[in-house]
Amino acid sequence: MSSNSRLKAFFYGLSMKQVVYSLITFLFLVFFLVLTIWSEGAVNGLLDQQAARRWDKEGKSAQVSCFLSESVEIDDFMIMSFERQLEQQLKEVLSAEEYSEENGKRLVVDAYSSQGRVSVLSDKGSLETDAVGVGGDFFLFHPLTLVSGSYISGDNLMKDYIMLDEEGAWQLFGSSDIAGQSVMIGGVPHYVSGVYKRPEGRFAENAGYDKSIVYLSNESLAAYGEGGKISTYEVMAPNPVKGFVYTAVKEKLGVKETDMVVVENSSRYSIESLIPVILDFGARSMQNSAVKFPYWENIGRAYEDVRALALLFQFIFLLIPCVIIMAFLFIKWKNRSFTIKDVGNYLIDAKDRIRQNAKGRK
Repeated sequence: MSSNSRLKAFFYGLSMKQVVYSLITFLFLVFFLVLTIWSEGAVNGLLDQQAARRWDKEGKSAQVSCFLSESVEIDDFMIMSFERQLEQQLKEVLSAEEYSEENGKRLVVDAYSSQGRVSVLSDKGSLETDAVGVGGDFFLFHPLTLVSGSYISGDNLMKDYIMLDEEGAWQLFGSSDIAGQSVMIGGVPHYVSGVYKRPEGRFAENAGYDKSIVYLSNESLAAYGEGGKISTYEVMAPNPVKGFVYTAVKEKLGVKETDMVVVENSSRYSIESLIPVILDFGARSMQNSAVKFPYWENIGRAYEDVRALALLFQFIFLLIPCVIIMAFLFIKWKNRSFTIKDVGNYLIDAKDRIRQNAKGRK
């Protein structure tokens, strides 16, 4: 038997068992591919977790969220002090060109928020609902889907603006096109900046988006509603080395580590970050700290669990085909009827055929 014939025989003559294993290998690889595409798409759809990607297309920045326990008191002065410290740290490690204001990009972007309840009155109705008090560039981190109007601006945050969801807008005005209309909160006029569409899906509903939620300034919530105590701080900034911004928040914000939960959103769904989630899958849901997560973080954590479970199945779907292929190759190699010299001759013959075909085309 020639070298070519013996080498070709290596790939032919498969038994029924080998055909079944080949089919299993193919199906598991398809499952792996489908699960990878689905899980990546699900994570990319979480806009609250993708702020750094939107803000810095080069991928050199990090988004970090800090969730505070109910016992923590944090104010504008502490936030401004942290901003200055972080900016100074960044200027020490970045080149002047990277932090120059001439490039039109701020070095540090941040926001804070609180949770509570308010009563909102209009000429046509009333609404008592959950509320989120916002400050800084909140809607850069959380780009809600607008139905009409605009976001409450972070640059010149008006203390008397409010955002309603569609359900709240219809309850108060019988319409969703109500930007500029006035409502009363605590006897003080406020104006509708915009109307947004509530996130949909089982996770969103379980997280708290199953009912109306209004957004207004943190100052208005504290003055005219129930709440207003800052419970979440979020920041985006260049990340010159891994964990730079994350470490800065933990060490420089002025809050004890036991009184906060810090999350690096921009890397939370990476394989490296999900492995601890898998290892801590059961105990992770047991919260010992007095931290109440906002709606968007509850959704983010739910998808973290889903992504971790998907990663586990991805590993299984990839491992089984690899084991089958390795076993197949090992058996074939052990029972091979050709030598290394045959392989060399086959490659030389193939090279000669290619060269001859190329000459024939000329």
